Amino acid sequence: MDPLLDAIGYRFRDERLLLQARTHGSYTSDAGNAQCASNQRLEFLGDAVIDLVVSEALYQAHPAWPEGQLTRARASFVSASALARVGAKLGLGVALLMGRGETRTGGRTRESTLADAVEALVGAIYLDGGMEPARGFILAHILAGREQDDAGDDVDPKTALQELIQAHGGPPPTYKLLDSHGPSHAPTFRVEVLVGGLGAGCGEGTSKRAAERAAAAEALLRADLLSLIPEEPC
Repeated sequence: MDPLLDAIGYRFRDERLLLQARTHGSYTSDAGNAQCASNQRLEFLGDAVIDLVVSEALYQAHPAWPEGQLTRARASFVSASALARVGAKLGLGVALLMGRGETRTGGRTRESTLADAVEALVGAIYLDGGMEPARGFILAHILAGREQDDAGDDVDPKTALQELIQAHGGPPPTYKLLDSHGPSHAPTFRVEVLVGGLGAGCGEGTSKRAAERAAAAEALLRADLLSLIPEEPC
């Protein structure tokens, strides 16, 4: 199993897009690799998708915030340093195809390289599966668990999922404990999140809250998530 795919929680239908997202420009410059497309065009697209999703999430979550506060909060989520932390956590640095010279000079841990790779990955997910899985990735990995500099709030996967569902007219998601196992002093919990009464994702954690967060993060990556929302009666 590809560790990167495990980390992002998304399976590509067209794996060429994933390959392109992982291809640094220096790799295409090396002799014999000129036929490979770099991730720069995907980076351009992913940058726009991230801006839109983060802007929408902040707009919906904070109706009282003025434009300036929304802008500052968005900047804290989409800055190169913030995106680089996401890339490092996902293991993008070691997953990149990169030229030998760039690798020798520390390219795999360079902030700008990691940030660009995250944007390219979002662009690839968007082209492969559409807006919903791209939105799910952004909410789960870029917004979730990051402290907003201006408000001190956390937008965790549970909050992000609830806001997304309710923004589309659905009832709040519910969580069901499926089982717990392991020693009594260190149990592992398995939880399912339900959207419209239907299973949307499962997660495990060393606490019920952690398991619920993991389940919500999995649900956010579903391309058909919004189809689970029940239609309002006429």
